[in-house]
Amino acid sequence: MSDSSSAPAVPVLDVWCELQCPDCRTALDDLRALRARYGDRLDLRLRHFPLEKHKHSFAAAQAAEEAAEQGRLWPYVEEVLGRVEELDRRGESFLVDAARELGLDAEEFDTALIDGRHILIVDADQAEGKAIGVTGTPTYVVGGERLDGGKSQEGLRERVEQIVDRLLAEAGQDV
Repeated sequence: MSDSSSAPAVPVLDVWCELQCPDCRTALDDLRALRARYGDRLDLRLRHFPLEKHKHSFAAAQAAEEAAEQGRLWPYVEEVLGRVEELDRRGESFLVDAARELGLDAEEFDTALIDGRHILIVDADQAEGKAIGVTGTPTYVVGGERLDGGKSQEGLRERVEQIVDRLLAEAGQDV
């Protein structure tokens, strides 16, 4: 039996996101680059922060949680963010169709949106986001620092990389 307590901790990047947000769609390129650079040396976590101004954002967050249950969170997130205008027009039917197009169990998505099985996760994320000062999306939290991308995303990926590199170095891992 191995002692997992001696394994170095992996830095966590919480991404406070809203799946109907055009700024979050723009941030996808940065998230892809971070995943490519760090792989499993960075724990990239989607955190939900549905905004009231987007009427389908709460349902989209619940659908993303169903995608996570089915093992395809990030492909689903990328699909929905890549088609924000369609989500604006079609709402929940788009969320179910997007799942079907990705080979997910669309009927289970439909049921999850009806029975609300993922509401508590979305509510908890939103409450935590508000508690730490998240006001817009995307917002990143890494190494105890909150970086707001809702106003401008310029330089954010570089700042995230600096923090992650520092955390990896402190853990004795190659940067």
